[in-house]
Amino acid sequence: MLLQLKDTGELVKILEIQELLDPNNDVVQGRQQEGEEEQPPNPFKKENLVFPSGEVLPRCWLDANYRHDNA
Repeated sequence: MLLQLKDTGELVKILEIQELLDPNNDVVQGRQQEGEEEQPPNPFKKENLVFPSGEVLPRCWLDANYRHDNA
C-alpha cells in the first residue's frame, strides 16, 4: 500500500499492512519511493502519513480508544 508523507508529499510503500491497521502501533515500517532503486526500510510515524489523495488515515488505525471518546 502506498501512503504519502504530509510534509513533503513523498510516497511511502508500507511493508506490513497489519502494522498500519493496528491502532496500538504508532510507527510503521515503509520504504520511500525515490527513483528506480528500492530504498531501505525506515520507520514512519502514522500521524505523519496520509493517503495519496490527501485524505487522513481512519481514526480506528490511529487511536485504540476511538470507540470510547465522545469527541
